[in-house]
Amino acid sequence: MHNNKSLARELSLISLGLINDKVDFRLNKFQIEEVFESALDSLINHCRDELDNCETELENASQKILDSELQDGVESSFANVREDLKISLKKIETVMNTLSVTLDFPKLILSSGQIDIREDINQRISNVMNNIASIDSDIDQAMDGWRLKRLPRIDRDILRLAYVDINFLSTPIAVACDEAVNLANKYSDLQGRKFINGVLRRLQTAKSQ
Repeated sequence: MHNNKSLARELSLISLGLINDKVDFRLNKFQIEEVFESALDSLINHCRDELDNCETELENASQKILDSELQDGVESSFANVREDLKISLKKIETVMNTLSVTLDFPKLILSSGQIDIREDINQRISNVMNNIASIDSDIDQAMDGWRLKRLPRIDRDILRLAYVDINFLSTPIAVACDEAVNLANKYSDLQGRKFINGVLRRLQTAKSQ
């Protein structure tokens, strides 16, 4: 269930990026379904790219081990071989971490027919788009001198989805914040991640008062 929720958040984030957030309008269920289909295609293509990257990284790491064996030959010192192996294994570890994310690939394909994920996404997108003015206003108050509209679109949408989680879907604040940080780690840059963290902490403080 938790994985389905995380997947729904990620697909909601991609879906929101396909909708103009400068215009105040409401989306019906059919329109949201169309956006969701596009978002699903986008995420599946992203997974394919990640798998291709993993394959390249594994080939490079394997070649590096082979090269070190051929280069050093019989006279190679144990220390040199060990160092080469450490570097290569570190690279493989990075690839495997990426692969663990893309192992959701079959689930993504199945999810296009999963009613619970579709309903969850529909609810999240509707809540954001139908209440965007008040959501943005509340987030602005936690921005500490900044304005939400000055942030990159992906960062705005991550914060909006976290706000919806907390205020519309009764998600525990800690869970909503963790999920937002996970999305930021995957889709935002370092500056964006720090900023999102700070705003979420202030929203958390305001909510608990």
